[in-house]
Amino acid sequence: MAVVGFPGSLSLPSAPNRPTFRGGGRRNNCICCARSGSAILWFKQDLRVDDHFGLVAASKYQSLVPLYVFDHRILSRYSDEMLELVLFALEDLRKSLKEQGSYLMIRFGRVENVIRELVKEVRATSIFAEEEVEYHLCKMISIVDESLATVPSIDGKLEIFQWHTPFYDIKNLNDLPASYNNFTELQLPPTSPIVLPTLPRARIELNWGDLPTFDELKEFMNKNPWKSEESWTVIKKMSAERILLEKLSELGKRIKKNLDIEHAPKKRADKSVFHTRKGNIVGGGTNSVLNALAAYLRYLEGTARSDWQEVHERLRNAESRDGASFFALFGPAVCLGIISRRRVHYEAIKYEKERNAGFLSPFGYSATTVAAAADAVCSMEWYWLMALKSLTSNERKYSTRIWRWNGYLIQYTVVGHEGPAILLVHGFGAFFEHYRDNISDIANSGNRVWAITVLGFGKSEKPNIVYTELMWAQLLRDFIVEVVGEPVHLAGNSIGGYFVAIVASLWPAVVKSLVLINSAGNVIPEKSFVPFSNERQTSRAAWLGARLLLFFLRSNLKNTVKQCYPTRIERADDWLISEMLRASHDPGVLVVLESIFSFNLSIPLNYLLEGFEEKILIIQGMKDQISDSKSKLAILKEYCSGIVIKELDAGHCPHDERPEEVNSIIQKWITTVESKLLAESFL
Repeated sequence: MAVVGFPGSLSLPSAPNRPTFRGGGRRNNCICCARSGSAILWFKQDLRVDDHFGLVAASKYQSLVPLYVFDHRILSRYSDEMLELVLFALEDLRKSLKEQGSYLMIRFGRVENVIRELVKEVRATSIFAEEEVEYHLCKMISIVDESLATVPSIDGKLEIFQWHTPFYDIKNLNDLPASYNNFTELQLPPTSPIVLPTLPRARIELNWGDLPTFDELKEFMNKNPWKSEESWTVIKKMSAERILLEKLSELGKRIKKNLDIEHAPKKRADKSVFHTRKGNIVGGGTNSVLNALAAYLRYLEGTARSDWQEVHERLRNAESRDGASFFALFGPAVCLGIISRRRVHYEAIKYEKERNAGFLSPFGYSATTVAAAADAVCSMEWYWLMALKSLTSNERKYSTRIWRWNGYLIQYTVVGHEGPAILLVHGFGAFFEHYRDNISDIANSGNRVWAITVLGFGKSEKPNIVYTELMWAQLLRDFIVEVVGEPVHLAGNSIGGYFVAIVASLWPAVVKSLVLINSAGNVIPEKSFVPFSNERQTSRAAWLGARLLLFFLRSNLKNTVKQCYPTRIERADDWLISEMLRASHDPGVLVVLESIFSFNLSIPLNYLLEGFEEKILIIQGMKDQISDSKSKLAILKEYCSGIVIKELDAGHCPHDERPEEVNSIIQKWITTVESKLLAESFL
């Protein structure tokens, strides 16, 4: 397994820190000794009592009401398997709180209404909630804050505390370096997990509510007034692999059957930690997850315990590439806060010391599973810190929002409040700001423009997974369904153009039109192509090639980028180069580069574009040094009917090299397509 160096990753944990609280407005940033009055602790994605700063701070109050609210707006983005995990975690959380002298209140409905009424009932003076980076959760906290503005407190001052667990002792987020290299130079040691004290009880009789069964929860979710149309729900459930294999293979029916069997529940060991019906991820309460983590870390030792053997079996099945098994098995539990990132790191280092007679090696981890666990949570912490800083930074031209996809943090922006929806997708090595001079101009002409930094690029997370063009296409599909919420005009540059073409081909209901800007992908006569396969293995050649490529790019990035801007070299400015260099030092970047050597672009553009006649715009920089633009356009005209082509005196990135021209072309295109769609709606 790959070993990624992280600051203090082999250091002894430092002493526990005090809770870190943030906020503004009516929020308070300081918690001192014992406090009078009652406190409400709102659980969201922190479903544990272990290493929980919010509970420690709330324990200083005379009365405490821990609360979990089943709110459609929060739960709607969870898969069925994640909903199962939530229920198992809440069952354990309620038991653990009871053992500490408290209990967990369960409520259903809009969280702001629930908390407002509960504040009145228990006469609460303070509310505790974990600080979030995801846009929809940040919005929920703001809504709760606003709803409490007119609620009188017992002492006239109702305080909301947002806390987070400081993995590293960073006093001020403004001091967080933008570069990971500079961050490692700080050599910050990770802090230690904290132990929960005895909790105060609620001082009045309350209706604590019942925990629903899975069927009851599904019934509640199906009554969601904000639920997407059923057709869109089905779209998310149809994987790219399934659709392609059924379309491209004569063995479609048999393949579909095999895919169904693949997800069938497997036989479980006694005391299994795989609680969900699929049985592919670790679940239960904190102790259950800690037991599975102990088994995971001790994989090389072997075991006679049936529950640990089951973890080892799942580990082998989930190791799609070196180290990928940790997040595959434990990622959902970490994202739901059943176990903290800091606890994972602490347990991994503690085991490493046990293996080495109480010492830590200066040369790296001696156990591959320790490397996988420690690297994963340290990487998650870095991207979480960057996301948190981006939400408060005024340095960027566009405000940043965070979306969590499959447990990973994705950055995006949106400009405009009305009009058709447009989604801009960047090329390989770029990020949403590569559309820096397109987003606002296109929005100002009466559109709503989203731009996304896809997984593995820019300041979005770069997890240890196998990256494929279908994975990126599914990410875009889910973003359209979950975030945009309506069909979009999809625009993509370079490899981003190929991604959006896949989305349009496999899920046409979410796409109004396509704009391909010097798109990757080939046109193959008679649509003959290499049989599609989603099996990707990381070879030694790819491992070595990624490292050589990274060295080359860092050494020659400025010249390489300038070649993409042949008519306006000044557009390849210091800001663009520095942002690309910054991203090249992020943890996980080598894994992304390895994907270059396993890209499967065998599905031709003429096949992907079929069925989108009159809804495809090709913007082509004719001085593209990456591909022969004249030949490509000639063959596109011959084998793709109903396309509109605009040739520009530009290179590989005409949207950034000639933004005024591209913006005008796109604006006119959107107007034309929307007029046609409106006319068709009356037929």
